[in-house]
Amino acid sequence: MRQKNEQVWPGEAVYCPACGTKLERTRVYGRERGVCLDCGRIEFRAPQLAAAVLLQDGSGRILLVERGPESTQPGKWSIPAGYVDYGEEIRAAAARELLEETGLVATIGPPVYVATNFHDPAKVSVCVWFAGTITGGKPQAGSDASDVGWFAPDGLPDLAFDTDSDLIARLQKPDNPGIGA
Repeated sequence: MRQKNEQVWPGEAVYCPACGTKLERTRVYGRERGVCLDCGRIEFRAPQLAAAVLLQDGSGRILLVERGPESTQPGKWSIPAGYVDYGEEIRAAAARELLEETGLVATIGPPVYVATNFHDPAKVSVCVWFAGTITGGKPQAGSDASDVGWFAPDGLPDLAFDTDSDLIARLQKPDNPGIGA
């Protein structure tokens, strides 16, 4: 039986992928999981991996995209990001997502933030935000973005995700040197 405060994720397996037997819900390692009573397999559900590119201009403004109508949180804004495809290198995914959403090409630098996103229970993700430096292109909304814009940290539009808000707040601390342009 699930505890009141236990997170329940959509899409949990019903049958064992190893032998096809129906899984039994059993408390294992501190939470309820699917367990195969025939072969002993325990089903673990892994978060998806995502990559984001944080761009700041010389004035400290941050590049954001307005999320399109088919996106999570449509009409709100976020740092350009997306899921890493299976077999894709994470920095390549960050560059691809930036190009798809903004039309910009960038050199992907070091990671500046890592967090778990719980904003969509069906797609829990761990995201790595990388610093980026623009090397080409012109800002224009593409794929699942409706608009692209530069915003001062004290004049942000309505952000889609708490993790973006947290990162931007960290950038405002006096001991943070920023990420470059």
